[in-house]
This record gives sequence, structure tokens and C-alpha cells, in this order.
Amino acid sequence: MENFYLFFNECGADEAGRGCLAGPVTAASVILPEVFVNTLLNDSKLLSGKNRQLLRPIIEAQSLAYGVAHIHPKKIDEINILNASILAMHKAIGQLRVIPPHIIVDGNRFKPYENIPHTCIIKGDSKYMSIAAASILAKTYRDDYMDKIHQEFPMYNWKQNKGYPTKEHRAAIREFGVTKYHRKSFRLLPEQLTLDL
Repeated sequence: MENFYLFFNECGADEAGRGCLAGPVTAASVILPEVFVNTLLNDSKLLSGKNRQLLRPIIEAQSLAYGVAHIHPKKIDEINILNASILAMHKAIGQLRVIPPHIIVDGNRFKPYENIPHTCIIKGDSKYMSIAAASILAKTYRDDYMDKIHQEFPMYNWKQNKGYPTKEHRAAIREFGVTKYHRKSFRLLPEQLTLDL
């Protein structure tokens, strides 16, 4: 898109699934080449699932480096979702085969990674191509994971709701209880205090 910025060798980082009741928080990091043009690229939340899946192999093939990491519910419950989101981004950055000179992160919270300078950017996934690319990888890899565990627990319909707190998901929790994939530290139901965890 014409309002996107692209800096050479800069690493973009973003996460998906922070507000979910079940499943991991997933982060991705991407370093795009100096010349990267794709008119479809946008913030993953503004793209259809089909377009995200179309873009994923393009990003993976054309990026200089990328990484994707999941942090699972047990760890989320242990260190809280903010720290888990940052840990996921750190792990994704750690997978890069190119050391970036700078990290740009979607949002307003991050912790230093190694000795690499970083900048937090509000709505960065709609301003910077590398963050938009990272948001697409994070979202598609997390969606694939939720589709997989849906097979194990189809009654929660994670294939559709991806673990977000929909009425349907909460109704299933009320009826069937919680699974190993649920985040026990989250308010899974409005009457959380009476839920037998």
C-alpha cells in the first residue's frame, strides 16, 4: 500500500491471539528485502483469511528472514499474557538467520532483545510493511494451530472462533468445562469465581 514504509534489514514483529481464551499467543518476525512490493499486503486484521493464506508463502519466499513462535497456555498463565506476547516475539526474532540492525514492534510495549535497538509503533501493522508481514505470519500460523486442536476438541469450534471469547465458545466452556488448551488465568466465564478449574 502507498502509505507503507519499508526500511532495509529492519525486523518487524507482531503477535496474534493475545485476547483469546484458548490456544497459544503466536508471534512472528520478518525482515523484508530492500525492494518489496505487494499491493495485497496489509494489516492481517483487514485481510480475508484467503488473502492471508495467499500472502504467507510469498512473504516466506521473498523475505530475507522470518521466524514464528508459539507460547502456550501453561506459560501464559505463569508469566501473564503481556510477558508471554513479548517472549513469543523474542523467540521469533531469535529464529532469524540475519541479525537486524533495528526491531520495530506493533503496539506500545516491548522489552529489549539482546543489544538491538527497538521502536514500538502504535498501529504499526498498518504503517510498516515488515510489521504487516509479521502480523500475517503470526495470524496464519496461529489459525493453523487452532484448526489442528479443533480436531481434538471440536465442541468448542476453535476452527471457527480460533479461541476468542465468542458466546458460542463461552457456552461450550460452561457445558463441557475447560481443556489443557484454555488459559486458566483468564476470565473464561463471567461467573469465573464459581467455575471449577
